[in-house]
Amino acid sequence: MLNDLAEKFERSSRAYADANHIERDADWFLLKLQEEMGELTQAWNRVSGRGRRKGRSDDELARDLADETADVLGHILLFAHRNGLDLSAAIKRKWLFQAE
Repeated sequence: MLNDLAEKFERSSRAYADANHIERDADWFLLKLQEEMGELTQAWNRVSGRGRRKGRSDDELARDLADETADVLGHILLFAHRNGLDLSAAIKRKWLFQAE
């Protein structure tokens, strides 16, 4: 399941990079993940009352938080895909999940 999702993110990211003339080198994947974590933190600060709402409604803030969380997930999967990491195996190993 994670591999299929990672492939979808990869196709989308590659198309975006091509359209915007962005070189996705080895560093780009980690730097982009860091950027997205900053945006998620900013969204959380707004939701939790630690940041300016910028006129956003509660529903808009919740949507922003979900959107930024999706971006972080996507960039984690892109990073893992780029580096040949088996996240499914790592999750089972680190979180002590039983084979399903």
